[in-house]
Amino acid sequence: MPHSQPTLILVHEPEKTCFDRLVADGYPAERAAEISSYLAQSTDLAPEFDQLSAACEKRGLAFLPVELDDAAAVLAKADPAKTLVWTLTDGIAYFRGGASPALARLNGLKTIGADDSLFALCQDKFRSGAVLAALGLPVPPAGLARNGAWLVEPPASPAGWFVKPNRLGAKIGIWPDSRVADLGDALELSRRVFSHYRDDVVVQPYVAGRNARASFLGLKPDTSVEALGIAFVESGGDFQTMADSMALYGGTGQAARDAGAHAEPRLEPAAVSQPAADRAIRAMARKLMNGLGLRDVFSIDLRVEADDTIHLIEFEVCPGLPCFDFRDYCRRQWGMSLADAMAETAANRLTS
Repeated sequence: MPHSQPTLILVHEPEKTCFDRLVADGYPAERAAEISSYLAQSTDLAPEFDQLSAACEKRGLAFLPVELDDAAAVLAKADPAKTLVWTLTDGIAYFRGGASPALARLNGLKTIGADDSLFALCQDKFRSGAVLAALGLPVPPAGLARNGAWLVEPPASPAGWFVKPNRLGAKIGIWPDSRVADLGDALELSRRVFSHYRDDVVVQPYVAGRNARASFLGLKPDTSVEALGIAFVESGGDFQTMADSMALYGGTGQAARDAGAHAEPRLEPAAVSQPAADRAIRAMARKLMNGLGLRDVFSIDLRVEADDTIHLIEFEVCPGLPCFDFRDYCRRQWGMSLADAMAETAANRLTS
């Protein structure tokens, strides 16, 4: 640095760095491993940095992966006219990736993805849900509990409730008993989550339907919802748990896949069986892009009922790029490998 040619800087937070920091903060090693597994995409993408570098070179770009702890110094030296910053992982609490787009803005650098305010919002499910509801989007209402006490009581729900940590992703803190029929059980789960992770829980009415993921990568700046890839995610259960997630992602996940111990969920394009739901999700995504500011790269998790009713569960501004579903999206939508799709997206912003 500085480079003489246009440069894509990929800022990533390694799992081990997070793990070591959590252990130093007093978390048991088992809990620290569970929490830091959220950063598995940093582990999984690192072996492909050479492919990313080659894909960028073909398009006249330099590629520079930067660990988050080095980002402040590197970005301060970058040329605003020739630099694009892509942040691989979000985070404001357990993970710190949300600092990267803020540092880019501080140094006048272009970025891929939403502005830094959304990096904070998407990792607080309760606040995020309040904003989504204010936009008129179909998000289940939520209660909030901390260590066995209600901060906000959830609404009544004949179908029961679903309990999940407020600031943790990748299914961390979601167990087979996370769907409950009694609010006393929800409070007991809040005690378990607080004991394990020092986090609050969101308690939402349980909503029926199939799990769906909408993925987006805007190869060109003017790409809109026509490029959204919407798929049902069939994993053999009603919902995925932390054990499912840890078996699929990160170093241990790769070993499990290689051993055939855990099959990847099956993806089915939503338009095949429920075209009306597919259209409704695209309309909803347009509202998110226009009203919330999602752009460039993101994903949305949903539940879709048989009558095409859709429930917006949450959104991510840093989807798991090396995960099976996003790779599948790049192949289906763009006919590209992940490395080529990322490099093409960067080139269209730096060299056009």
